[in-house]
Amino acid sequence: MILVLVGYRGTGKTAVGRLLAEKLQLPYIGMDAEVVARAGMPIKDMVDRFGWQKFRDLESEVARELSGRDNLIIDTGGGVIERPENVEALRTNACIFLLTASVATIVSRIQDSSERPSLVEGKTFTEEVSEVLERRGPKYQGAADYEIDTDGLTPEQVAERIVSLWHDRLVLS
Repeated sequence: MILVLVGYRGTGKTAVGRLLAEKLQLPYIGMDAEVVARAGMPIKDMVDRFGWQKFRDLESEVARELSGRDNLIIDTGGGVIERPENVEALRTNACIFLLTASVATIVSRIQDSSERPSLVEGKTFTEEVSEVLERRGPKYQGAADYEIDTDGLTPEQVAERIVSLWHDRLVLS
């Protein structure tokens, strides 16, 4: 079984994924990092040159490949749930954890990041985050086996909750 982290940017997926890899002694793969490695360029450059469609196609390819593995922790990109086939692929052999945070928390965590192009043109950063979360929220929740609100929690606290739920899940399987 694989452990998959989904959620919007800034909810803690990468930090928590790395901690989980240490705690559970499992390999960790960040899907965005894998897409960047395969594309040979940062996401922003890929989207600027080829558009979001190319990025999403490569993301879907990575999701399909990783879903066939076992004993792995996957930190997905925030938009992986935009395509139902990605969720379907990842769900085949996974326990999916949704990490959430308030708009204010997300903005405070990622407002200085320049790694990603805008998802919504003509909006303030806070408006963009709010709008995208509203649209993606039901998709995230539909994909998740468990949901953890990361507001006010350290990555270590989130990881501990996931480890507990993961062990419970493995015992029930």
